[in-house]
Amino acid sequence: MRLTHLGHACLLLEVAGQRLLIDPGAFSHVDGAGDLDAILVTHVHPDHLDSAAVATLLSASPKARVWAEGQAADELTSAEPSVSDRTHTMQAGDALELGAVTVTPVGERHALILEDLPRPDNVGLVVTADGEPTLFHPGDALDAEHELLDDIDLLCVPVSAPWGDVKDVVHFVRRVEPGRVIPIHDGLLNDAGRSLYLGHIGNFGREGGVEVLDLRGAGAVEVWAGRRD
Repeated sequence: MRLTHLGHACLLLEVAGQRLLIDPGAFSHVDGAGDLDAILVTHVHPDHLDSAAVATLLSASPKARVWAEGQAADELTSAEPSVSDRTHTMQAGDALELGAVTVTPVGERHALILEDLPRPDNVGLVVTADGEPTLFHPGDALDAEHELLDDIDLLCVPVSAPWGDVKDVVHFVRRVEPGRVIPIHDGLLNDAGRSLYLGHIGNFGREGGVEVLDLRGAGAVEVWAGRRD
């Protein structure tokens, strides 16, 4: 598996012959993400879904299709009607088979921001393929339950958000017990604040600490299966 962090919550996964882009939003930098097989969107918020960027990406990737949580799919096709025939809806529990890769949507609702704000739906994404690390991208929720979460090699961890705090993030990591964590959802932080959060996650995410695989600015990074403590 090759992983590239393209800013905030956006990851490019190259796995088992597929190029999958997760959550290309307004804080992401996706200009160079071409030749895609699929674009996956966890929920409707603009930091996870930039409809104009998705339309541009599809123009550059003729074989690519979009699979999005239902509200996100509606938003995308309303804003960019030209992509309607290439956009499909994801639902929790309905696994997608993308070549040799299985993507399983899990969870239902976005984490609570404020009682006065609506809570959109949200699906996290478990990505599996034979011989490859298992990766979980939760979108904007930390409460998904699924048997696949019992064996996660790479856990994408939202570092900072209006709906979260560091104790919730640490509890999330402790509950899932991944082999390593990948920081995401960090677009609201300066460098000093980000380093502080990563230190807390790495030091307290598991007894004795958990490895933080920081992909920011690293380009494409190869990650191998079977590296769980």
